Amino acid sequence: MQDRVIGIDAGGTMTKAALFDLTGQELACARRKNVMAFPAPGWTERDPDAMWAAAAASVREVLERTATDPGRIAAVSVAGYGSGLYLLDAEGAVVRPGIVSTDSRAAGIVADWTASGLATMVEPLIQQRLWAGQSLVLLAWLQRHEPQTVARTHKISFCKDFLRTRLCGDLSTDPSDAGIAGLIDVTTGTYSRDAFRLLGLEGWLDKLPEIGPADEVVGLVSQPAAALTGLRAGTPVVRGAVDVTAAALASGLSREDQMSVVAGTFSINSTLHRTPRMSMSPFLQSAYPLGGYLATEGAATSASNLEWLVKTLLAHGGTLPGDLAGGLYEVVNDAVLRRRGQPRDALFFPFLFGGPDGAPAGLLGMTADYSFDDIMLAVFEGIVFAHKVDIDRLLSGNDAARPGVIRLAGGASRSAIWSEMFADILGLPVEVPEGSELGALGVAICASSAVGAHGSLGEAVSAMARTARRHEVEHSRGAAHCAKYPRYRAMTEAMASAWRLPSRGAEAFHA
Repeated sequence: MQDRVIGIDAGGTMTKAALFDLTGQELACARRKNVMAFPAPGWTERDPDAMWAAAAASVREVLERTATDPGRIAAVSVAGYGSGLYLLDAEGAVVRPGIVSTDSRAAGIVADWTASGLATMVEPLIQQRLWAGQSLVLLAWLQRHEPQTVARTHKISFCKDFLRTRLCGDLSTDPSDAGIAGLIDVTTGTYSRDAFRLLGLEGWLDKLPEIGPADEVVGLVSQPAAALTGLRAGTPVVRGAVDVTAAALASGLSREDQMSVVAGTFSINSTLHRTPRMSMSPFLQSAYPLGGYLATEGAATSASNLEWLVKTLLAHGGTLPGDLAGGLYEVVNDAVLRRRGQPRDALFFPFLFGGPDGAPAGLLGMTADYSFDDIMLAVFEGIVFAHKVDIDRLLSGNDAARPGVIRLAGGASRSAIWSEMFADILGLPVEVPEGSELGALGVAICASSAVGAHGSLGEAVSAMARTARRHEVEHSRGAAHCAKYPRYRAMTEAMASAWRLPSRGAEAFHA
């Protein structure tokens, strides 16, 4: 009897594998830390094969922990963060370390394209903005700085697709990853040859992967992969989707009056549309497996900032607990609960991984009488404010969605008090989906649809995605926070402007 599916999700900080039954019940989840490398300022890289080893070990753990016969696994599928870049040679070996989407080495290229007018020409062709960690921009950086890498590359790949290659050898991708990478005309679902031509990147075109549906069987688990994972060789492998899309599926996003918000490494805020948005260029835009298109605004300004603070300051660089509900995170949640609805003037700017227009991270406005509780409340508040900045842009324009509810996922959703703050500050009810790993659940839904366990992907979503809890808006509780938001916006702009001023060095003090 094949009545279980496995979803793998490789995110910014962890690679996870989760085992589900065909109703979407999470039976077990295993996690392994992703080790980030910082070989130069602004560079964020990852060892691809170490990530694969983490994924394989996590799959083996969930099978062993639940004593699941591998023959019961109907299919396995993979999600991963979007954009960034993984490069493979003709034998399938990695050409260089993987580049993570938080990477900013190519910021100068975006600035050059913006100044020359190229960005204005290219963005309508891919229906989204250009940004430093985007795959299209990274291809230009590699062509300029690592021509030997370009010469060795047989196929480009994205995070989830690299892992699937290791599972079964398939080199394809899906419309969600190709869209978020900035490589396709989102409307047609085909590679934007005009964009590649304008940017002088035609040499990459024959290295691009084929594109196919997220819920399609594309291969079978190989013997080497079976030996590492504990899966049965010959188990169907399903293409899967980028984590933004997978989380939206697991959140049950299926209507234009719903908004998907993921508070994790990135602030990811998405709305569903019948046609691609054209009144403004979203940060990300891609086709949605259930039909229509996801328009997304976001930045690396979300819950990963709290993780950095906990790891660096509270744990003094030590090992973090695995879940938001345990260890030091519980201490933080208790602190925020004690100060709920009573924010002081201090503002936290969650820009540790890059802020708007170069604005620096920081905590401003403290006085000597501030307590730990006051500071932690400001941190939670500042991260919600960062989401609000993105959401305000997402909901602007004549083709914007008009959502009536937020489906909240990511690390912040595990905290009830933080979920309430999202509702109170954003002014919309928040529904938190059931399950600890929504990226993994989203591709498990794809897997169950692909092998016919459910009649369609829509039926699989209906059967496997459920809501765990709902938080209503309490305007009186959120009013004090909302009153601080204009100052947050003004200070962000002021800091960005000041940070762009050239440093005069020590000689300035002796003029």
